[in-house]
Amino acid sequence: MDDPTTGSVADAVPTTATPAHSHAKSGPASAEPGRRTAINGNTLVVPHIGYPTGSFRAPMIYNPWFEKHGIDAVVVPLAVTAEDFPPVVEGLRRMRNVRGALITMPHKVAVVGFLDEASTAVKIAGSCNAILRRDDGTLAGDMFDGTGFTRGLARHGVRLRGARCLVVGAGGVGSAIAASLAAEGVAAMVLNDSNAAVAEALAGRVRSHYPALDVRVGGNDPSGYGLVVNATPLGMRASDPLPFDAERLAPSTFVGEVVMKQEITPLLEAARRRGCGYQVGTDMLFEMIPAYLEFFGFGLATPDELRAIARIVY
Repeated sequence: MDDPTTGSVADAVPTTATPAHSHAKSGPASAEPGRRTAINGNTLVVPHIGYPTGSFRAPMIYNPWFEKHGIDAVVVPLAVTAEDFPPVVEGLRRMRNVRGALITMPHKVAVVGFLDEASTAVKIAGSCNAILRRDDGTLAGDMFDGTGFTRGLARHGVRLRGARCLVVGAGGVGSAIAASLAAEGVAAMVLNDSNAAVAEALAGRVRSHYPALDVRVGGNDPSGYGLVVNATPLGMRASDPLPFDAERLAPSTFVGEVVMKQEITPLLEAARRRGCGYQVGTDMLFEMIPAYLEFFGFGLATPDELRAIARIVY
């Protein structure tokens, strides 16, 4: 999904099973595949909750996929500010045609406090981007940003086991990416954030689950790393500075981006000039959406299929 720092999704292969996944409902009744299903009284609704919503891309991916497969469901953006979020998320418990919700900035951390059950990924990341509403109104949460990011890297041929990584940005998406990189067996990870306390807190959470990993808080100099990740919203506006000095990138460094405002952000353009390989923000989105679809009980999809039918515009 499409917020400034994600968007925001994994391969057709299921994500690691968690208690939250076990409560996914069976898929909704389907119309004839390839036919548009008009919204009606039986339509399952998946709100996409965040603020602002102008950069959201997920509805332009999910809804064409639902249409292609004749699934009576719809993803709808809901512009909800931080102060209005608590009553909205509590209200989801009472909406019986809501399957769950996509959660994006600025709510991915706050929503954890409303969950009745959280996956291991949520506990490590300290944030959540998908909630499943059970029949009794309880909410189970999971986090797919990191999964989508690392699966995208794998598709690009990036070898993570034994790699040295720099993650710039230790907020919700940065935390999720750090958790997934740790799970993939990287050898060392440096975390950088404008708020050092936030980075230290994330480092502590990663260490608690991966005590053998060399994880530290440090600067944003990208030299000497095999993988450098921009997990900040820098790049959403033309006036934004780069998250780090791209002139310090070695051509062998792979650069990962999470900003989805445009495909080639200023950072990726600078990395491309340095000869670096790179991953665009929407790669993470397309890789994690299949995991969301399974989480909500809608079936399996592949990133290639989703790219072919998406109606994304920049």
